[in-house]
Amino acid sequence: MTTEELLMDTKPLMLEIEYADEADSLETPVARQNDLFGASSNKTTAPDTTDKAVSKKDQILDLYAQGTTDIASIVRKLGVRSSYVAQVLQAAGHLKGYFDLYTTTSREQNIYSRFFRNALSFKTVEAARESVEKIDRLYNYFERLGDRAGQHQAMVLALTGKNRARWSGKTESAEIFNEWLMKH
Repeated sequence: MTTEELLMDTKPLMLEIEYADEADSLETPVARQNDLFGASSNKTTAPDTTDKAVSKKDQILDLYAQGTTDIASIVRKLGVRSSYVAQVLQAAGHLKGYFDLYTTTSREQNIYSRFFRNALSFKTVEAARESVEKIDRLYNYFERLGDRAGQHQAMVLALTGKNRARWSGKTESAEIFNEWLMKH
């Protein structure tokens, strides 16, 4: 199969490529949507914000209530991050089972989540050290049991801590998680 044939078979990929190209333009999310679907499209449009300021959260909830339940569609229409859309929909009780880098660790993702509940903190360097100690104890516990999936969950949580700390500008805390990851 040639590359062109492969690309023709992957329509979702093409949509994402088109969306990525659109992100470079200065048009509003609604204008981009109208370009994609045509002005007379039956697709739901973002609420009109010209008369009064409507929060992004309210716009997300309005779009969901109007039938737009796909996170990617809401992201394209409003020009917000997927994790924010998911967070708003989860808080409103409309979405279950979505997890990403910014999803709280207090929600269960799998059977191992209860072991790691509230174990992740990087607010201070000391909090990061305590988190790594908890993660390490659990990692060793699962190692003694021969449970690779439990060990993997510990590593995922440490990587999440590293990334969250890093993107929050807490480089010292991120380095504590990184050091633990490098040893395991």
